[in-house]
Amino acid sequence: MKAVNLVTLVLVIIGGLNWGLVGLFDFNLVSAIFGEATMITRLIYILVGLSAIWQIYPFSRAVQMDEPHAETGSGMR
Repeated sequence: MKAVNLVTLVLVIIGGLNWGLVGLFDFNLVSAIFGEATMITRLIYILVGLSAIWQIYPFSRAVQMDEPHAETGSGMR
């Protein structure tokens, strides 16, 4: 499970960096490397999207673990 979380996290980071490049410079790195609207480009986008969905679970677990600390207003244990 840890390996899947690491791989999906890396893919989410790659997707975020790509969107940052698109927003700042109108430059799509994935399309520049693999071509515009190719099957591999679509596959990368699908994997990044699925990775984001997968990362919802660890994120929700992390939020739940810190929930009691948020209620007390103290960041210390």
